[in-house]
Amino acid sequence: MNLPKRNSVDGRCYWMKPEVQEELQPLFDQCIQDTIDGRITRLDSLWPPVVVSSEGAPFEVHDLVRKWSEVQRAETLDAEKAIAFSENLRRLSRWGEIDYYLRGLLEQELQEKYFVVTGREDDHRWNREYSLKPGIRAEEVPEPLLRFACYVAVNYKVYGMSFQYLDTNYLLGLVEKVRPDMVKKLKENGTGRLPLHLQKRKTDYFTASANDAFAIIRITARDSTEECYGEVLDYLCELLEQEDFPHSYAVEFKGPEKRYLPITGLPKKGINQLCACAVQYPSLHSLLERYARLAMRQYEQYTNLSDEQCALPGSFAVFALGMLGQEWRQLVWDYFGLCDDEHSRLQEKFLREYVKQFGFTADTVPIFARGVLSMQNMKYSKDYAAWMANAESLDALLEAKVHLSEIVPSGFSSGEDDDDDENEEPIQETEASPEEVL
Repeated sequence: MNLPKRNSVDGRCYWMKPEVQEELQPLFDQCIQDTIDGRITRLDSLWPPVVVSSEGAPFEVHDLVRKWSEVQRAETLDAEKAIAFSENLRRLSRWGEIDYYLRGLLEQELQEKYFVVTGREDDHRWNREYSLKPGIRAEEVPEPLLRFACYVAVNYKVYGMSFQYLDTNYLLGLVEKVRPDMVKKLKENGTGRLPLHLQKRKTDYFTASANDAFAIIRITARDSTEECYGEVLDYLCELLEQEDFPHSYAVEFKGPEKRYLPITGLPKKGINQLCACAVQYPSLHSLLERYARLAMRQYEQYTNLSDEQCALPGSFAVFALGMLGQEWRQLVWDYFGLCDDEHSRLQEKFLREYVKQFGFTADTVPIFARGVLSMQNMKYSKDYAAWMANAESLDALLEAKVHLSEIVPSGFSSGEDDDDDENEEPIQETEASPEEVL
């Protein structure tokens, strides 16, 4: 098939400009259908993402989802096709590339058509109240539209940024006004994509449940043995190996042994208790590391910790192993490289205990410097100066300064406040120069 010449600035794809609209429209429509049918492929790894139709025609993802969403109507929307279209684009790009248009579709076709909004006009949609318009009965709201709203709400929870659970609440709040049974089913059983043996598990040692729609894992241990903690960690790893399980989540663990990591200031949450108990057993150390490496994902966090105690998933397992000695140095190093300085603060508690126990040495100073750079503000302490007041520590500090470019976490920002608007395309963060870091 002879395709027209690509007309984007970078030559990667087609742009639907007025002068070529008529020529490109059949190719564009075919790409939409191929997206629904799962027949598209990703062009390359560059940004913005471009997908290629079965005919070989490349289009930008955001153009496809924008134009598709503009023609969707509440009365005729096909939930299965809408979910397939959205899911195939998400898999080949990212949720943040398509969510703005999907939410806009639901605001227009669900909220504005069927609901009355109360509250101040300058209030965010998350903070306003919604009720069905007078004269509209619940059964008049199309069920496919509600199913699609549930899909988008869950994806905000699974793939959105940490604060976007508010979008989840907003969309599920609309659905609940009409079909509370839909939301109840999600709360009880999740999306249904999680295998049954992971949704619920009961063994001689523990009982557990996991909800992928609301990102909650609940575990109750019956005893405090090595075998019990091993099974629990295996279960957590199995969950995190599921592609669609949320990357930010809550672990609610309860067990008979009330032990916590010996790090001042850590919240006494269930995941702290689990890691403190499991690390007692050397045979479980590799399993703790496996959990930590599956859990550690940049910009994600444990959702049941307060803003003041926010932490990257896997933090407590890293802390437990890191305090054992330098054999776990690489894990700690990798962990600091992933910490998001806006949503990771507990590493400061660990870092203090770490250098208190091991001192400032050639091994620990690079870790310390990398840890300091992984957070926005680190509290000053006279103890640090006292612990550094020896020739070995000062030599290690000077050596670290020479090699600072090797210590800085990848993507370390220059600290400029770009204050992005939530509706704008994300701006790629610029890395700081060695001079700025110094």
